[in-house]
Amino acid sequence: MPDAKGNLFLFEAIELRAEYDARIKTLKGLLPEARENRGRLMFREDEVRRRPVPTFDVGKTREELGALSARKRKLNDAIQRANFDHRIMVGGEETSLSQALEFRKSVNEEIGELTAAMTEAAYERIIHKEERDIVETPERSYAEVRRALEEKRLLFRELNRKLRAAAYEVTVRFRDEA
Repeated sequence: MPDAKGNLFLFEAIELRAEYDARIKTLKGLLPEARENRGRLMFREDEVRRRPVPTFDVGKTREELGALSARKRKLNDAIQRANFDHRIMVGGEETSLSQALEFRKSVNEEIGELTAAMTEAAYERIIHKEERDIVETPERSYAEVRRALEEKRLLFRELNRKLRAAAYEVTVRFRDEA
């Protein structure tokens, strides 16, 4: 559902880009060179030769693939421009959508690291050696790691919600072909 000027909303543009990717993959799979490469990976006792059916035109398929690839590049450029131009507030700071996306990615990685750290901090290590036990306590406090993890999860949730809301508000200067 484009806006009043016919431009797509960001969420629609992202969906359309995914659709273009799927179409490009399908068209590439129809080309003779893709079929040849697939055939090399499989062992066959009988040599089977294939030829295009009369209604399939390899040349037209290549043209369609080229046009679709160019259209996808233009769409991707428009999405990136919208991501750089639109700003949202995150943690009391104004940031572009592209920076917020990168920030969300790094927060997600930190969540993974903190999850591993919390697992490590939850247990002491006991080494049995010559009738005595050596107890090694974790380097980081379990409570500290758990608090940091919870903070990162809340930040990730805030980022996700703001990015999702922006996807329904921001328009991308790109018109879909009907």
